[in-house]
Amino acid sequence: MTTTPPPIITLDDVRDAAERLKGVAHRTPVLRSRTLDALVGAEVHLKCENFQRVGAFKFRGAYNAASRLAPEQLARGIAAYSSGNHAQAVALAARELGTTAVIVMPDDAPPSKRRATEAYGAEIVTYDRYTGDRVALAEALAAERGLALIPPYEHPHVMAGQGTAALELLEETGALDALVVPVGGGGLIAGSGTAAKGLHPGLRLIGVEPEAGDDTRRSLEAGRRVEIPVPRTIADGQALHTPGELTFSVNRRLVDAVELVGDDEIRDAMRFAFERLKIVVEPSGATPLAALLSGRVGALPPRVGVILSGGNVDAERFARLCGGAG
Repeated sequence: MTTTPPPIITLDDVRDAAERLKGVAHRTPVLRSRTLDALVGAEVHLKCENFQRVGAFKFRGAYNAASRLAPEQLARGIAAYSSGNHAQAVALAARELGTTAVIVMPDDAPPSKRRATEAYGAEIVTYDRYTGDRVALAEALAAERGLALIPPYEHPHVMAGQGTAALELLEETGALDALVVPVGGGGLIAGSGTAAKGLHPGLRLIGVEPEAGDDTRRSLEAGRRVEIPVPRTIADGQALHTPGELTFSVNRRLVDAVELVGDDEIRDAMRFAFERLKIVVEPSGATPLAALLSGRVGALPPRVGVILSGGNVDAERFARLCGGAG
């Protein structure tokens, strides 16, 4: 007789994370645009995580995980690896909890993200994302210094924390027909899908990846985790070579489809958000909006939620990207 293993995270885990984050994380706004609705033929609700602390959803999961560490472990400190947003999130969570953080970051991470991480008090150790193994580096560093390692997505508390973005969205909007979410390592869509489908089982969960970084889409089609070369895309937060093991085990049950967008479509979405919505969204955060505006998702159901995952792009890079250069 075989038994079904328990889920890695549940709706109750997301609700518990929401309680822990009260008064610490921002309850970010949900924006509407009649122009956007008319362009895509649906009622669209934009959950603006670009207004979250550190400028991205990552603070939710980082704080939820870090705040559960034992006092003696907190005293020793925290380690993490990240291309930018999780780095800032762990650095801020550590500061909020009165401890220190060491972050392994790629040497080509956007300078604004590195500066912000350092400003929150973290120590940074760099590596080459195209030749180095960030997980191995971070694990060795954590073991050497006795630090607690908080990964960017491969952790139940991180996933549950990220899911609070969708929980808040649905508390404000009521039932939605579809939820469109950017996919990098898979933690945001795993947590969001757990919350959304836990509340509304009939909701359609759609992920969005850059064309050059379609590791999750390929993995879902193959029924197993697939590795691709580290992608070169303006969506640096989604430049991964394979989905997380834990996140993939959640997402293969919950995700209904993954759509792809090109860098030019991402730029167009960033421009639209700036010019028509009056908000700044970074490339990775703009991919779900790009999927809607480009028609990649196809015909939309009546009510759609979109998570704009972050807005961490400095003025120089934003101007360069939206001016048409890479």
